[in-house]
Amino acid sequence: MNPNLVDIHCHLDFKDFNDDRDEVIKRALRENIWMINIGIDAKTSQKAIEIAEKYEGVFASVGLHPDEKENFDMDYYRQLDKHPKVVAIGECGLDLKSQKSNLKSQINIFEKQIELALELDKPLMIHCRDAHEEILDILNSYRDSKLRGNIHFFSGNWEQAQKYFDLGFTISFTGVITFARDYDEVIKKSPLDKIMIETDAPFVAPVLFRGKRNEPLYVREVAKKIAEIRNEPYEKIAEATTQNALRLFGI
Repeated sequence: MNPNLVDIHCHLDFKDFNDDRDEVIKRALRENIWMINIGIDAKTSQKAIEIAEKYEGVFASVGLHPDEKENFDMDYYRQLDKHPKVVAIGECGLDLKSQKSNLKSQINIFEKQIELALELDKPLMIHCRDAHEEILDILNSYRDSKLRGNIHFFSGNWEQAQKYFDLGFTISFTGVITFARDYDEVIKKSPLDKIMIETDAPFVAPVLFRGKRNEPLYVREVAKKIAEIRNEPYEKIAEATTQNALRLFGI
């Protein structure tokens, strides 16, 4: 049975969930909401797999976040990726506000993860903070390859979104869209087969839960807001974003 929704980006391994992780996951699964738990370094990538192993409908992505000061061990991540629950490489990308690593180092590590994604035929889960043009330049150099993926927590403008679409990438939105109007134009204009939904839990809870810990169950609030902004039925948004996730991540 297919899910009703897919939260394509959450961090269930974070300490915020230490007291009730199992119940948080089960709350979402009872509503037939699946989720992808995202690793940000070697330790959390392994933990993401361990969590995914315990539940039907929970998957993992493994990679090194640009704000994590750690050497990228290609062989280690290659081994992790052999697990059947691993559906993507990342969270990887560029973060121009990082206090831990310089841009040159970030680009080097990002390109290694791109090469790994190509080798293993997996999509990328990309983190971008104030670096859309830099990331687009890098992705353009792989234009003729089979590279694909998603720009998580999309924060760019319509012109940048179009460039990602042209490269075969998708974008995803978080609960931020429930209380900020910055992304309405992108949401309205984006082809429905190019967008997905996420929580980035435990961060950025949607407006109904603002100030509280976010969790995968709340991803439906993101879908509701997209439906409202696009003036389309909720069921249409739920079906489209779910099918987009199943297709991109092969789940």
